[in-house]
Amino acid sequence: MAILAADVVGYSRLMEADEERTLQSLNNFREGLLDPAILANNGRIVKLIGDGTLAEFRSAVDAVNCAVSVQRGAATFKTPIPMVQRIGINLGDVIVQEDDIYGDGVNLAARLEALAAPGGICVSSIVHESVADRIVVPFEDAGTINVKNIARPIRLWKWHPDATVAAAQQPSAARSTGRISIAVLPFANMSSDTDQDYFSDGISEDIIIDLSKLRELMVISRNSSFAFKRRAIDVRAIARELGVRFVVEGSVRQAAGRVRITARLTNADTGANVWADRFDRDLTDLFAVQDDVVHRIVEALKLTLSSADKERIAQGGTRNLDAYDYFLRARRLLLGGRLNREVLEQSKSYLKLAIDHDPNYSQAFALLGLAHMYDYQNRWTAGADKGLELAKWNAFTAIQKDPREPLARALASFTATFERDFEEAISHAKEALALNPNLAEAYACLGNVYNFQGRGNEAISMLELALRLDPAYTEQYLHLLGVANVLAGKYETAAAVFRQRIRLVPETDFSRSILASALGHLGETDEARQVWLELKKINPQYSFEQHFSRLPFANPADVQRIADGLARAGLAL
Repeated sequence: MAILAADVVGYSRLMEADEERTLQSLNNFREGLLDPAILANNGRIVKLIGDGTLAEFRSAVDAVNCAVSVQRGAATFKTPIPMVQRIGINLGDVIVQEDDIYGDGVNLAARLEALAAPGGICVSSIVHESVADRIVVPFEDAGTINVKNIARPIRLWKWHPDATVAAAQQPSAARSTGRISIAVLPFANMSSDTDQDYFSDGISEDIIIDLSKLRELMVISRNSSFAFKRRAIDVRAIARELGVRFVVEGSVRQAAGRVRITARLTNADTGANVWADRFDRDLTDLFAVQDDVVHRIVEALKLTLSSADKERIAQGGTRNLDAYDYFLRARRLLLGGRLNREVLEQSKSYLKLAIDHDPNYSQAFALLGLAHMYDYQNRWTAGADKGLELAKWNAFTAIQKDPREPLARALASFTATFERDFEEAISHAKEALALNPNLAEAYACLGNVYNFQGRGNEAISMLELALRLDPAYTEQYLHLLGVANVLAGKYETAAAVFRQRIRLVPETDFSRSILASALGHLGETDEARQVWLELKKINPQYSFEQHFSRLPFANPADVQRIADGLARAGLAL
């Protein structure tokens, strides 16, 4: 996490001189400037320690933008006694215990705060590297310090709003997306038949898909929301883990041709129910019920839907209940657990039945294409060699049936990437995002293509968005993000990202090969060689040249950059 530590300069002296007015000033400053800036930049206040504040952010960019906003705003913010803050920011591992955080990452942030100039910001080198070219303020190199429990010196970077006239005249770097963050948890199956889980899951997923089409919302993906299935629900804890303000939960009961859906929208900041209702209808009215639930959630969030929004929500899908039932069964198999040959074949059978019942079911064609892509990647069946061709055919058939189906566009982008048609891949991914601005897979597709094109900084932005929308899918996105940082020359950030990825996927050889390169560029040769030894134990036959020759990098210089890092560590390819 990115950790922000803030403290008031000379607070003890101010309290001694005028305790009442100092406390009033601190409270005004927090309520009117500091707390809103943290919220606007997707942060969370972890705790207040006297005049100090500790906050966490999922992005270093968000943390720095917040700090810049506070320090610029402080000059004109009126309080009985001026509150001048020092702010320090670090990016690193933390230990989470209930609502609190601990560890060296937190301790270093506090150390950096003490080193900041009054009214200024001090960040670690990894933060500076992570935000370079993505913020409007210039940080200055402030040398290095030695920190307990960290072997190498830490380079410091500082900024102050009075450093230059130009900097002071720049518009605030802080930005709020203006989007309301929300997660829809898997609805509980209240039917007596546990095999009906696929049906309640399907209702939840379709609500996620419909809400995701609205640009005013930031909707957590199905992968991450469903990570909480069958776990005790603590709405505030789940919201904190997913980084959202609102949570939808509910239940589904299907019996005797009728369906009952209950749904509740909770504000996780306060724990208060914003809206709740129960819908009892004939099963034939299912699609109308789903539309009703979505519109009621939107109304509770005080959003006004345009005619285009209403049309986008109503698009896609089927009105054939049998086709829909088969589709839900297939989707749960493909996305709901561990895939293997048997699961794949069963899902394809269900999807073919769905298409038999509704030959214009675009989503079913798109999902069938995804099944063929999984087969192509994993070589599960005898026809796996034709998997890419079949995936592409189904993707384009889905687009013909409904050009506004986001999953079909994302799949078309994925297949084009495998065929090294990057312009086609980018076009389809951008079209997918125009249709569904919350589609994490489309952001990841763009990030992956940008990596192969050597556009590291652009890839970083796309992959961070994918991580934000789908934090449960971290292990795959982290690898792509690490590659992007290497290509952008941000080796310290890349090393941190790859170390985290290896903790999540201990048997990875690919991530270790590029981590060793990043460490070589940093001059950390001992660690690079240790990582390479681990790689060779996992995969004794690993060959860098053979591996990278299969990857569709457009520019050989990008592969050479990675090879150069290994060479600097003295590692033979």
